[in-house]
Amino acid sequence: MTKNNCFREFVQYASLNVMGMIALSCYILADTYFVSKGLGANGLTALNLAIPIYSFIHGSGLMIGMGGATWYAIRKSQQDGASANRFFTCAVALAAAFAVLFVALGLFFSEGIAKLLGADESVFEMSRTYLQVILLFAPAFLMNNVLLCFVRNDGAPQRSMAAMIVGSLSNVVLDWVFIFPCNMGIFGAVFATGLAPLISMAVLSPHFILKQNRFHLIKCRPAFGDLRSILESGLPSLVTEVSSGVVMIAFNTIILGLAGNVGVAAYGVIANLSLVVIAMYTGIAQGIQPIISRSHGLKDHGRISATVRYAMISMLGLSVLLYAAVFFGAFQIAGVFNSEGNALLQDMATQGLRLYFTACPFAGFNVILAMYFTSTERARPAQAISLLRGFLLILPMAFLLSWIWKIQGVWCAFPVTELLVAMVGMGLWRFAQKKQDALPA
Repeated sequence: MTKNNCFREFVQYASLNVMGMIALSCYILADTYFVSKGLGANGLTALNLAIPIYSFIHGSGLMIGMGGATWYAIRKSQQDGASANRFFTCAVALAAAFAVLFVALGLFFSEGIAKLLGADESVFEMSRTYLQVILLFAPAFLMNNVLLCFVRNDGAPQRSMAAMIVGSLSNVVLDWVFIFPCNMGIFGAVFATGLAPLISMAVLSPHFILKQNRFHLIKCRPAFGDLRSILESGLPSLVTEVSSGVVMIAFNTIILGLAGNVGVAAYGVIANLSLVVIAMYTGIAQGIQPIISRSHGLKDHGRISATVRYAMISMLGLSVLLYAAVFFGAFQIAGVFNSEGNALLQDMATQGLRLYFTACPFAGFNVILAMYFTSTERARPAQAISLLRGFLLILPMAFLLSWIWKIQGVWCAFPVTELLVAMVGMGLWRFAQKKQDALPA
């Protein structure tokens, strides 16, 4: 494939996935905006306490979808249709197993989870409601993510993007309808979010109804090796999403002790905007995954190198634009979610936005590099990057820097962690270059 064709394919896949991921991340951002307008600071606090569970559900779906679709693309490029279909069947089986677990948690343990996450009397009932409903909709979230990943790898990135965008737009519209005209409160917000993946799957359905799909369920007993391969390849996607939830739990705990519910509400503004920013980088990473996996199956190393180079350049340009927008617009961004005009919330969120998002280029580099390793059957370096930035460094940094610099230390924990992980990632990248399966400098 020529250089121009490679660039056009990158632009097609990456741009479509960035738009789709921005739309997908608006599930929670729309909730944040409408809850802040309709239910005030307590509603925003309740939502922020419950969001980590959504991250676990969404991350599990991405782990299964990305892991399965990566192997599907590799096997399909090698003309091994039976193995490709077996990976799809295994992915669906895994999604069903995870769905049973999440639904059981929603039915029997939502109150305990709300208490565990730190909900006090003023926000407990709203947090419990949000948790229970989001867990009961887990089967839809899981299956939607699996189908989105496989359809994208089946040569239909436009349909995948359309499904993500339509699902998210429906969430925004239904959020407003359920919270304001219908006066359904926090239940309305989470019900709108739960309906979105069902609408997304409806948009995907013509791919199957018109028999355009090249993957099918087959009668087979899921092999342990295939299940393990899916989970190993998808683990970085899970860690990327779940770490957001784990970090939010830890940060909420720290901030409750430093600044109370107002501090948690300020962090809610930052964390939810962070979901959108990370989604843009994830969109680039997911966009290059089908290209790299297919090229890896064909042993086309030049095309892999060119694709990753385009991704890194795009990420750096996007990072400059994002941080400029956050730095100069921090006060206005905080004000959008501060419907009660709380001066302390406004000041805290404005300062936090400017510090927290200095992480942009480092986070983008780490997300794309982890996807490169995943897409080329290098699960361990991808897992190392994801675990370091998701758990092993961010949590100690949060507690250490908050002890030294209080609330400012909390805001700095994320950029410091991403910088350190990027340094490790650069070492792994250079090692890959020496192995002649390299990324360009």
